[in-house]
Amino acid sequence: MILTVTMNPAYDMTYRVEHFERGQAHRVRSVEQRIGGKGINVTRVLNQLGKYARATGFSDHAFAAAAELEMPVDFVHALPWVRRTVVISESGDGTATALWEPGARVSNPHAAEQLSVRVSGMLPDINGLVISGSLPGGIAHGLPAEIARTAIAAGIPTVCDVDGESLRLAAQVPGIVLMPNTEELERLTGRVPVTPDEVATAARPLIERGVRAVVATRGAEGMVVVTAEGAWSAILPEPLAGNPTGAGDSATAAVIAALSDAKDTPDWPAVLVDAVATSAAAVVIPVAGEIDRRLRTQIAPTVIVERLATPQETSP
Repeated sequence: MILTVTMNPAYDMTYRVEHFERGQAHRVRSVEQRIGGKGINVTRVLNQLGKYARATGFSDHAFAAAAELEMPVDFVHALPWVRRTVVISESGDGTATALWEPGARVSNPHAAEQLSVRVSGMLPDINGLVISGSLPGGIAHGLPAEIARTAIAAGIPTVCDVDGESLRLAAQVPGIVLMPNTEELERLTGRVPVTPDEVATAARPLIERGVRAVVATRGAEGMVVVTAEGAWSAILPEPLAGNPTGAGDSATAAVIAALSDAKDTPDWPAVLVDAVATSAAAVVIPVAGEIDRRLRTQIAPTVIVERLATPQETSP
């Protein structure tokens, strides 16, 4: 079983319009609401990939009840209410505009401890852990790192997809796998990498300090993975148009699925190919947390992989 942790879940609202113009009234063609949050999206995709996954984190009673109708869940009921995220999807060209609410503040002083205990109790039954998304107010930035450290000490492959101070603290956990996007990697490293080689150079100090892997997601420019074994980039021959919301979560699902199956050192180029293909298969779906499995299978052989020269390999 793979466990996902979503500390700040959301109701995902998708409004479909023909064309969105700022300052104008729009007739909405259709509306879709579903439970969401980054870890929830990862759970959905894992289930589509044939992996049994359970979701935990913080929620209110109503959200937990709605989630339980769709997937195995075990939430700590610590939120007074659950936020909404709104995506305005344009049917003309697939452009998506997103609005993220910050969410409610956790007032229960024992909520973080309750979540840590809950995850620890499930460690003997899981073979992979994902911690994804933002933190609600009232929760310390170090909670994702604390949970990750406990899981890794138990031998559980752990992927962390967080931002800001939480990402900085997670990067100090030996053995962790980080999945930052371009902006998150810039804030973490203080560099502005443009090319895949520059991404590898920026991420290398993190690996030297004990991070197991950095999987940098770069949107239409593909992905880069940096590990102690080497660095590789992967990209589609042509980017796919659509809704990028949730594409990173789909990539996270592919990575933890591979790590949970690996007996020894993962085949990182193969992991990267699957992550790129799974992410692209999410872009063509209007809502987050879904993939086109047939498309994923079709495009995986077309992914272009290149080994990158890291500073270690280029030094005399």
